[in-house]
Amino acid sequence: MLQLYFSPMACSLASRIALMETGLDAHYHLVHLRTKKVGDDDSDFRGISSKGAVPVLVLENGERLTESAAVLQYIADLKPELGLAPRFGDPDRYRLQEWLSFTGAEIHKAFLFPTFWYKDDASLAKPRARITQTLSVPSAHLADREFLVGNRFTVADAHLAWALLLLRPAGVDIAQWPPLSAYLDRVQGRPAVREAIATEMELRKTLTASPA
Repeated sequence: MLQLYFSPMACSLASRIALMETGLDAHYHLVHLRTKKVGDDDSDFRGISSKGAVPVLVLENGERLTESAAVLQYIADLKPELGLAPRFGDPDRYRLQEWLSFTGAEIHKAFLFPTFWYKDDASLAKPRARITQTLSVPSAHLADREFLVGNRFTVADAHLAWALLLLRPAGVDIAQWPPLSAYLDRVQGRPAVREAIATEMELRKTLTASPA
């Protein structure tokens, strides 16, 4: 069985969405990112991945795969008939990688990561100044289409939807980009997406309420 190491509402949510979209069975291991502890047994998460970051997908043969773009591509390719990633040879397969890279680099690492991990204004000045220009790119792309790649939901949409969900607690209201707001509503209308988000939101709430 596949195993996913995740943290509630971190970027690993996209991997959970992808797994639930495929219907594949998986075992989910909670990771406390600040302490680098695995919730199952309080072991050191860095023993699973020296990067200390989620997602980590443990494959059927025991090998471990890291980085959202790679994990999402792998999950999608387990069920090619679902179209969660264009098949090899389809030019849109490279468009998928384009959007996975954009979300990971330009929204996640360039804005969300520093916003949630660094609190001083000096560190956040450049990310805050840049995010409006960054979000105008997917907004323009989605102005006349339902999804990022082709005409169907792919793992790139799981990745971008996660990033958009995190923007509001990061201080950015996506209502100022109507195509993005409509897109997020559309993606959240998918049963697997809705269930994945609800699961992690409830878990996050439980962890927040728990005594230290």
